[in-house]
Amino acid sequence: MDTNALKKFAQAARNLLIGQITSKLDVVADPASPARRQHPLAMKALDAAIARDGKRQVIEQVAYTWFNRFTALRFMDANGYTNTRVVSPADGATRPELLAEAMAGNLPEGAPTSIATLLGDHTSSSDPQAEAYRQLLVHACNTWHGPMPFLFEEIDDYTELLMPEDLLSQTSILSELRKVMTEDACQDVEIIGWLYQFYISEKKDQVFAGLKKNVKITAENIPAATQLFTPHWIVRYLVENSLGRLWLLNRPHSRLAERMDYYIAPEEPETDFLKITKPEDIRICDPAAGSGHMLTYAFDLLYAIYEEEGYDATEIPALILKHNLTGVEIDDRAGALAAFALAMKAAAKLGRRRFLRMEAKPDICVLSDVAFTEAEVVRDVAAVVGKDLFTGELRETLGQFEQAKNFGSLIVPKLRDPAEALRVVEARDFGGDLLLKDVQARVVAVLRMAEALTPKYHVVVANPPYAGSSGLNPILTDWAKKNYPLGKSDLFSMFIERIPNALLPNAYFGMVTLPSWMFLSSYQDLRAEMIHNTPFTSLLHLGRGIFGVDWGSSAFVCRKASSIQQKSDFFRLHQRTFQYLDKDHIGQLFLAAKKDANSAYDFDTYDTKNFKPSEVRSMELCVGNAQRLRYSTDSEKLLKIPGSPIAYWISQGMMGVFENSLPFSDEFDPKQGLATGDNDRFLRYAHEVNRNDIDFQQSSYSSFKSEKRWFPYSKGGSPRRWFGNSELVLDWQDNGRDLKSFKDKNGNLRSRPQNMNYLFRSAVTWSLTSSSDMALCVRYRPCGFTFDINGMSAFPVDSGRFSLNFAAAMLNSTVCQEALKYINPTLAYQSGDIAKVPFPDIEIDYPEEQIVERLISLSKFDWDAYETSWDFTTLPLLQPDYRGETLEATYTALRTDWQGMTSEMQRLEEENNRIFIDAYGLQDELTAEVPLNEITLTCNPAYRYGIKNDAAANETRLRADTMAEFLSYAVGCMFGRYSLDAPGLILANQRETLADYLARIPEPSFMPDEDNVIPVLDADWFPDDITERFRLFLRTTFGEAHFRENLRTIEDALGKDIRKYFTKDFYADHVKRYKKRPIYWMVSSPKGTFNALIYMHRYRGDTVSVLLNDYLREFISKLQAERGRLEKLSDDPSASQGQRTKALKDVAVVVKQIDELNAWERDVVFPLAQQKIEIDLDDGVKANYPKLGTALKKIAGLEATDD
Repeated sequence: MDTNALKKFAQAARNLLIGQITSKLDVVADPASPARRQHPLAMKALDAAIARDGKRQVIEQVAYTWFNRFTALRFMDANGYTNTRVVSPADGATRPELLAEAMAGNLPEGAPTSIATLLGDHTSSSDPQAEAYRQLLVHACNTWHGPMPFLFEEIDDYTELLMPEDLLSQTSILSELRKVMTEDACQDVEIIGWLYQFYISEKKDQVFAGLKKNVKITAENIPAATQLFTPHWIVRYLVENSLGRLWLLNRPHSRLAERMDYYIAPEEPETDFLKITKPEDIRICDPAAGSGHMLTYAFDLLYAIYEEEGYDATEIPALILKHNLTGVEIDDRAGALAAFALAMKAAAKLGRRRFLRMEAKPDICVLSDVAFTEAEVVRDVAAVVGKDLFTGELRETLGQFEQAKNFGSLIVPKLRDPAEALRVVEARDFGGDLLLKDVQARVVAVLRMAEALTPKYHVVVANPPYAGSSGLNPILTDWAKKNYPLGKSDLFSMFIERIPNALLPNAYFGMVTLPSWMFLSSYQDLRAEMIHNTPFTSLLHLGRGIFGVDWGSSAFVCRKASSIQQKSDFFRLHQRTFQYLDKDHIGQLFLAAKKDANSAYDFDTYDTKNFKPSEVRSMELCVGNAQRLRYSTDSEKLLKIPGSPIAYWISQGMMGVFENSLPFSDEFDPKQGLATGDNDRFLRYAHEVNRNDIDFQQSSYSSFKSEKRWFPYSKGGSPRRWFGNSELVLDWQDNGRDLKSFKDKNGNLRSRPQNMNYLFRSAVTWSLTSSSDMALCVRYRPCGFTFDINGMSAFPVDSGRFSLNFAAAMLNSTVCQEALKYINPTLAYQSGDIAKVPFPDIEIDYPEEQIVERLISLSKFDWDAYETSWDFTTLPLLQPDYRGETLEATYTALRTDWQGMTSEMQRLEEENNRIFIDAYGLQDELTAEVPLNEITLTCNPAYRYGIKNDAAANETRLRADTMAEFLSYAVGCMFGRYSLDAPGLILANQRETLADYLARIPEPSFMPDEDNVIPVLDADWFPDDITERFRLFLRTTFGEAHFRENLRTIEDALGKDIRKYFTKDFYADHVKRYKKRPIYWMVSSPKGTFNALIYMHRYRGDTVSVLLNDYLREFISKLQAERGRLEKLSDDPSASQGQRTKALKDVAVVVKQIDELNAWERDVVFPLAQQKIEIDLDDGVKANYPKLGTALKKIAGLEATDD
């Protein structure tokens, strides 16, 4: 089955149908339309539907109604269930067989005589074949109404009026349908489910796009937002281990297991199980039926059960549909397709003739909103149901389905026996009382829905809808909070809480869901409830790939029974959270692990194109990083792990750690920080604002006192241990006045100023989201910082025994990393997760000064060696400790020192690991070794670049970047941001000038630029352009004697000459270094003929005028002179022909450059110079940079919203 082709067709078909039906509706709905005279009842219904649901919803409904009918008819044509093919031609023909037969005079029985007239010689129709085929199609649909009323309603309403026009051309929807629904593809009714998913996929994309704009998922959009088609092997696993397991417990000698490839036989015999006497007793439900995939496979398994019990093959399909299967759905189209899929299962077993005679219909309950007024309940309902049935439970049940499309199968009917009430109410006859008949019909509708949702099932299987509560409509969210306190965070978890209430005692349920419930703290109580009252029989922990590129999934089967000391089977079929595996390959891993309990697989070697099941081997035969695939454990043991995560793979040693340790929260308070509500407004990089406006001196919230605006802000950041990631500042002026009162247009507080008593205190901190390679990276943070929800932090409790240094050492140890794999094996570590980390309840002789203080010191030294650190003093290349005669010798000395730092940190981290491994007695389980690429020093290329198995490539990049940093520092000296004669920042406040610089550095060894404009050009047009100034800087720093050698060292490392680097690469490097918030701004003409840098801290209103008059116009004059020289050379008889030809080409280039710059001056630079635009550093680069418009080089992504 070519699902890509199906997807392309279904999406195109939806758009085509919607377009055609929209056009037709415009014609039909016109007040003067003939349809209003010819079909008054249908038009009245159409007008009412538009008034009730809106034009767009009516168009959607009609489009999918016809899509369903077309696909169903094609499926039946392909399988021979239609006597004459309805939408398919006979072999070798082009027209649909139904039309071809009619043209030959063979009209279907009961077809309108008008068809013959249309196909005769005297028709007045402009397109008689199309009109005749439309009538034939309507007749065919009406004929199928009897066997399948759920899909083929009798067409006498507006859906007939709005039938698509083009059905016979080679580009029609039917023609395209036949191309993808080939006869081979139609051998499996699964194709119907795929088409449904793909048909609504664009609607799903629209709904999720709306979520990003805070548009909540309404009831009518829940199906599109939550539909996912379940892979067949997952369906088999769920059904075989629920229905199949139940049957085998009741028939231990059954041979059903031989056909159940995904069935996991219990290791221990079970005696306390749900008793079944005959197949008809089994009730199976899918409460989120979708297009019926779960139910169709359950049909197959039930058929085998009946067959094994000796039932007549001609009776089995009807028995299954009548007694065994129930589907519940909120989407009409999905419900119709689910019923059709089951009907086709029956047809495949019975053949066309017996199928048409079968009276049993699929039991698919499509929920609908039904409401009663209070007066109706008191007066009319009482009359309809009678005194005996008119109980409080009934009245409450009648009110439960007003939001049935919204709440769906989550509704738990209050009425305990709706079947009996339904039997009585349906039997009552109210003669000609139309009012009571209407009330009776609504009561019956509610009772039928209630009957489908009562606790009567032996097996429930489901792929429930997935939608986080934050995206749901308020009515559903509020209702869920009241009714599903354990699972309220997501629709799928509400279903986990709901389904046990639909089961009989000892019944089974199976689900495939997101895996988040297994570990997130918000599901802790739900997990405990499951372990206690619906223990697992098996669980598949699946990575990405089951539903395409998703967030992972889990599939499990549970039994409704009090937890007993019985082991469950767990399958770990992935390694890394975000590693993609093909869904079928995951299934093959499961089959291998089911066969061999000791099987293992090395996921590092996985390749989607070359995967082989034979690569799964027994654990004892594996080498490398092979991971065990199957585990057997008692689920109740998981309750001993803090938070009760489903960490089934936990070792005995680690379980002992949890049992014999205190939680980290006994000694430290892990806390979430602030949420600004608008990072663009309240956050800046420290390099964006005035240095003098940043306050680094605060130590506590209670003693806060400051006149400054900006304060250090901890916001997580990239993976880094021990120290660093200090880049941002927060607008906390007047003790956070503006942030504390930041509200939306409705007056609701947008910011979340929480845990403020912890502000400015020293702490250990980590990023909310970690990398896949390094789980948790903890840093010491000195006092003075505010902190963010993404910059989680922990603070010593008042009576704590341990220092922050010790906390950093413990949290960065391999023991903690291992513990977190069980507490929360995702990539997001909330404060609650860290609170559960096992902290030693023993005295550990830990040499803080020799280990952790040194680790922090090394990390701080490394962090401050780069100019984006606010404690940066000077470039390491220029420090006396490394100075050699040449730049090459200096770099060699510096690189040697960096290697020493990296080796020392690696040794100290391994010693830190050894101490904690020994303290916890985990010598047999954990290693102290730390890979080189996890030593988080910027000077360590294995970490910085991560090019695996290529040390030479890492070294090459480090060398190049070090030279680029040298050039960047040189530019900083050119602008006066730095000085060779004093450490740290010199000019770093708004509108500072050369005079301010000279006041601090009276006799500089390298003089900064005077006017804050440095040309960056492709040749030496100006004596003080950036290339010439750098050459002077190089001579100043490393002397004249080795100037050429030093310049060559730089250019060799960069792979190009200095001028080319400055004109082509420097600005891109600068923008990247300063994270798209550059401090040097590149003024650049449209084609880059003219470029110049300005320093934003020295920017003034007249800076553009200086650039215009002293540089741009001067450059244009120089180009005009060059043009004159070249023109003269092109006519010089003493020049060679080659010289004259080149001169002519160069003239053409220069002319274009002059034209470019003249236009740019006229349209951009001159108007900008006249405006004398001012900037305010407090507004940040994102606000200030666009003020100079197209005069500046565009920065991709500058406009993006900050996270």
